[in-house]
Amino acid sequence: MLIVGLMSGTSLDGVDAALVEVVGERVGDVKASVVHAITLPYDDARRAAIHDGILAGTAEALCGLHADLGEWMSEAVVRVCREADVDLSTVDAVGSHGQTVWHRPPAGARRGATLQLGDAATIAERTGIAVVSDFRTRDIAAGGQGAPLVPWVDQLLFSVPDRARALQNIGGIGNVTRVPPRGSGEEVFAFDTGPGNALIDAAVEIATGGKLTFDRDGRLAARGTVDESLLADLLRHPYFAAEPPKSTGREEFGRPFVSRLVELLEPEGDQDWMDLVATLTELTARSIADAYRRWLIPRGLDEVILTGGGAMNPTLVARIGALLRPLPLVDGATLGVDPEAKEAVAFAVLAWAHLRGIPANLPSATGAAGPRVLGSLTPGVLRENA
Repeated sequence: MLIVGLMSGTSLDGVDAALVEVVGERVGDVKASVVHAITLPYDDARRAAIHDGILAGTAEALCGLHADLGEWMSEAVVRVCREADVDLSTVDAVGSHGQTVWHRPPAGARRGATLQLGDAATIAERTGIAVVSDFRTRDIAAGGQGAPLVPWVDQLLFSVPDRARALQNIGGIGNVTRVPPRGSGEEVFAFDTGPGNALIDAAVEIATGGKLTFDRDGRLAARGTVDESLLADLLRHPYFAAEPPKSTGREEFGRPFVSRLVELLEPEGDQDWMDLVATLTELTARSIADAYRRWLIPRGLDEVILTGGGAMNPTLVARIGALLRPLPLVDGATLGVDPEAKEAVAFAVLAWAHLRGIPANLPSATGAAGPRVLGSLTPGVLRENA
């Protein structure tokens, strides 16, 4: 099968699209290779539309954003196929994660809820391709967190026989999968570690009045000084001590979080802002390392593989490496997949699983009542020669 995987993550930087060839009929013999991958960046107007839609939260705003995201995701499908010189009519499916606008994990007796926008009918109409979407809601309906969903693919594609790997993705939110040695019989263990780039990005954007949207190469954090007192307060956030399974999002660790800090701290001048960026960068690194010490290292771990936008931030990576030493940090390219395309590839493979009727959540990671086939299918356009 040829499948395009789409991912618009919590960093709100654009749509990642990966054209993936998936070979095999059963889980045990499946292989996936990337034909081509792109990122369709959001310009300022599109980023603002997403932010405004989420903040406004009105039916009118979310309705319009749902349709717009469908159009933008369609553009990404068309472009990745065009650049790969692959005719749309030869693509079997699109696996679209959509854009999360709200994620509410279960709490006590209250079930979870999640909302991803990006109209699948629009994608199907514009491309002619069948679309599998809305992956998270079935797991939540079964009592799970609805996240993370990538661990099933991590185990399928990236387990190795001789070592236990931690696959650490640092997008807007950080998530980790402990992939046990292949054939060991151990369960996969996974959860959201907490903030990834979201707090850093928000601070940079507020500090520069929108001129910058992220800390390129970690330069601002490198010039700042960590406020240890503030960091200690931030690390007391109850999410960090909560036991897995657990998930979080921009609702907890996003722009409102940083806006509250700015109101409290009233930073003045470049140095104050750089100190704040340094502190939030350290918060991401420290929360990841603390999660490893609490729940991953005791299970046995041989290496840590970093992917996502945060893996491109040398200041953040250096701090994670120092905090996890002597565990080796391994470049995500070792997986044989572009590290920035990894989650788009995952949703292509999750679409394959849906089409095969294969359950693709891991109750050990999400807490769901059992394995479930994920996603909903929107048929493509019937062609005359079909």
